Amino acid sequence: MNALLALAVPDSWKIPVVLGLVVLAVVLFAIEVVSVDLITLLLLLALVGTGLLSVADAFSGFSDEIIIILASIFVLTGALQETGVVDAIGARLVTLAKGGENRLLFLLMSGVSGTSAFMNNTTVTAMLVGPVMGLARTAKVSPSKLLLPMAFASILGGTCTLIGTSTNVAVSGFIAREGLPPLRMFEITPIGLIIVAVGIAYLMLIGKRLLPAHADDSLSEGDAIREYLSEIVVLPGSLLIGQKVFQSDLAKTDFRILKVLRGTESFAPNAKSIIADGDILLVTGDVENLMKVKATEGIEIKPDWKLGDVGLVDAETRIVEALVSPQSRLVGRTLIEADYRQEQGLTVLAVHRRGQALRERIGAIRLRVGDLLLVQGRKDRLESLQRQRELAVLAELPPATFKKRRGFYAAGFFLAALAVGGLELAPISMSLLAAAVLTILFRCIPIERAYQCIDWRLLILIGGMTAFGLAIDQTGADTLLAHGIVTLLKPWGVMAILAGFFVLTILLTQPMSNAAAALVVLPVAMESARVLGANERTFAIGIMLAASVSFITPFEPSCILVYGPGKYKFRDFVKTGALLTVILAIVVLLLLPVFWPLYGAPGRAVP
Repeated sequence: MNALLALAVPDSWKIPVVLGLVVLAVVLFAIEVVSVDLITLLLLLALVGTGLLSVADAFSGFSDEIIIILASIFVLTGALQETGVVDAIGARLVTLAKGGENRLLFLLMSGVSGTSAFMNNTTVTAMLVGPVMGLARTAKVSPSKLLLPMAFASILGGTCTLIGTSTNVAVSGFIAREGLPPLRMFEITPIGLIIVAVGIAYLMLIGKRLLPAHADDSLSEGDAIREYLSEIVVLPGSLLIGQKVFQSDLAKTDFRILKVLRGTESFAPNAKSIIADGDILLVTGDVENLMKVKATEGIEIKPDWKLGDVGLVDAETRIVEALVSPQSRLVGRTLIEADYRQEQGLTVLAVHRRGQALRERIGAIRLRVGDLLLVQGRKDRLESLQRQRELAVLAELPPATFKKRRGFYAAGFFLAALAVGGLELAPISMSLLAAAVLTILFRCIPIERAYQCIDWRLLILIGGMTAFGLAIDQTGADTLLAHGIVTLLKPWGVMAILAGFFVLTILLTQPMSNAAAALVVLPVAMESARVLGANERTFAIGIMLAASVSFITPFEPSCILVYGPGKYKFRDFVKTGALLTVILAIVVLLLLPVFWPLYGAPGRAVP
């Protein structure tokens, strides 16, 4: 079978084909026509179908220990969430951060970066969005002055340890396959701490001055100005029946009526359109007016898509703003497809998407990370969804109950795994796997929930892009590109070549995920180091750090989570993050040769 596949592309065409697939991957990741995991699998099929990789090589990335490390970390983080440890940490961080604006900002960023050195940065950000907005209200500080620095700090913290980010784990696995020792748990900690310190100093002294100071418009304050899309049902006997749409009592309450749904028909209203019994009106309006509508006789907000299903109405029912997190099953699906009302017992009353006017029926809107939902449901269900990171609730909910005994077990197993792996008493993959298994055996997390906690899309992305890097290596494309880059930049020295790869990685992280960008650049960069006789490990770690110091656009999941709640514009991220990216790039390039020499034995970092 492999022999037949090898005939698909002549040897002389293999390099152009693999480079063409690289370009195609960048484009597909950028336009997001389909999910990144599906793109990755399609690229794998293309690599095998064109004979660029054997079937065994194509799937070799999925059998690597990096997959075990990442899956174990997801389970351990899930156990910490399930037992209430994560919420307890978040509550403690918020408590410590109380004080003046500068003290609040410093302690918040320090705590977040320290936590994200050992936990997924997206989880840390999602955990704190709601509490930080509440803290901002208490301290009378604009949330937009805190949320973006918090997201940046969570990303910076990932540069401190091997498990701080999936990119670090992926790069460690790649260099191990190249014959170099994998990264040690705390090998990058010294330079990571410097990166964090520089980042926090920049955000305290310069970054916060570049951020907008939007007024808080949270639901709990009762003066929200975000415009939500909602559906209003005209009930029998309503005073609206017979009124002209644009002169109706509803239109006078500052609602914009976008569309009228009547039976199987839908139309945009005009000056002569009359409201009829049973009409469903697609409207946009602010939260305050939506709450007034709920109390108006003759009309009601249409929950989700099921006419007449008014949802739960008792003392335990709450209405909150909730953010769609990257881990949510709603991402890429509609409310109808997700059957959210039936599955979760929650009613979605309205949808808001920052910077975009929504004009579809609520049940037909394909949701994205960062969308804001106006959700009605029982308090315990909302707390459960927040604990599972399905939604990040912006209104302040009481933290999940801390299950003291199991929480100590989960935290103890995690810390023990870090100690055993950090002291190199056992491979980090085995220590983390053992800790994950123990959390299940000690009932810190149900096994079904453990599987749900694993981000399978990320595992597919890293496993597939690892094979992509292998194809670049096997076809000789890395050698061709390396020689071209070395020839072009050699007159300026080895550091100029390393800087060129560093900048290329930063640019590629804009359309691609950080891990994918690093795995595309890594084989070419390491081949260039071999050509120059330089330290391959220095180049590899440089590429890895480049993928984590890119703050130019809000496409990182942590940034997407704060985009809507902070009412940021795209230019706010560019304005604040571009200078930070330049500063950190200079700092890292200056420090890399200090910790990992440019020349010498490539297998060891300088202690």
